[in-house]
Amino acid sequence: MREALKVGKNKEQKFILVSEDVLPEAMKKTLEAKELLESGKAASIWEAVRLVDLSRSAFYKYKDTVFPFHAMVKEKIVTLFFFLEDRSGSLSELLRVIASYSCNVLTIHQTIPIQGRANVTVSLNVTDIPITLETLIKELQEFDFVNRVEILGSGA
Repeated sequence: MREALKVGKNKEQKFILVSEDVLPEAMKKTLEAKELLESGKAASIWEAVRLVDLSRSAFYKYKDTVFPFHAMVKEKIVTLFFFLEDRSGSLSELLRVIASYSCNVLTIHQTIPIQGRANVTVSLNVTDIPITLETLIKELQEFDFVNRVEILGSGA
């Protein structure tokens, strides 16, 4: 684990690798249901939970907290939060640097600038990045229009 996810005020969520045999049955069945959905063997959550004999409420309770190990290793996805000054071309310049390191932009969300500042959240696939994530962040922080960069989530 390189980074902890920030959750709420001053709390950190940590990921721990544990053996499947110590997981509660509901977590194991949640993993099975997610695999059925991903593979197309179940067309809906309702169908997937029915096939593995799991309640929908248990599925929703665990779906965002339990992941197969291969999914975390295969996909190197990072979500970055930027606090930017509102200047023409600033987002374009960030994206240019990100693309120069073979990072694939998955999502971008930008708030409407208020008092000359905007929040931007960018999710990236960094599977092919030739530098460390820390080096990329340092380079992005060097722009004078970037007030702050934070890692919101990381599977890298």
